[in-house]
Amino acid sequence: MTTFFYAPDGTRLACHHAGGPGEPLIVLPGGPMHAAAYLGDLGGLSAYHPLALPDLRGTGDSAVPADPETYRCDRQVGDVEALRVHLGLERPSLVAHSAGATLALLYAARHPDRVGRLVLVTPSPRPVGLAIADADRREVAERRRGEPWFPEAFAAFERIWAGQATPDDWAAIGPFSYGRDAAARSRRAREANHHHDEAAAAYYADGAFAPESVRAALGRLGAPVLLVAGELDVGLPPERAAAYAGLFPRAELAVQPGAGHFPWLDDPAWLTRRIAAFLR
Repeated sequence: MTTFFYAPDGTRLACHHAGGPGEPLIVLPGGPMHAAAYLGDLGGLSAYHPLALPDLRGTGDSAVPADPETYRCDRQVGDVEALRVHLGLERPSLVAHSAGATLALLYAARHPDRVGRLVLVTPSPRPVGLAIADADRREVAERRRGEPWFPEAFAAFERIWAGQATPDDWAAIGPFSYGRDAAARSRRAREANHHHDEAAAAYYADGAFAPESVRAALGRLGAPVLLVAGELDVGLPPERAAAYAGLFPRAELAVQPGAGHFPWLDDPAWLTRRIAAFLR
């Protein structure tokens, strides 16, 4: 089922629903600016909780805004608040993946009293200014050396680290984002192309947030936080994920064995059980 609601600027936004009756979890997609369809139901999480999965403005079934500058992540915080009101929720729990975690954190920083629980699945480190060194990524990448796609993908990573990247190199490192069936999943993701290029470019535009201010606000957040990291995720290596979790007063870190950046594809049962236990 899909319902529609309106952002503060009048943009018509879509929200897809999965699962049975009850208070839904709000699930924010990453990308940045992928349509929510790529999330599915997070590997079966809807069997435990109903899900509300919005298409961010300009993606999926949501309308293109009149002002493209409103794709900037901080300017979409009002869209999340409008969704909360639309769903009739007082203090919803938020689940956010990758760049969607940036939007979730900005919402929590602005409306800390309106967040019940917060689940960050392989979140982007950008909003909190957490530096990920090339050495951190290299250490994780080296664990994949025995896989058939590794030589080509690692050579592309080497060129990226050396500042000599070509557009093809960014596609070539795609398998590092997945644990199981890495090369095939990377190829299918490129073919699906859920990406909105203009919106993605604007999402992290200058002025979207100040990491120091975000960190200060999150340091006062009373809501419990679960941060899920993938053991094989080069985007947020587990050691750095531990530092990320340490920014919150009430956070726990769960590292999913053998998982990449999309952990519901690698071991959905592990992920859904872990999130469901946290939300109980």
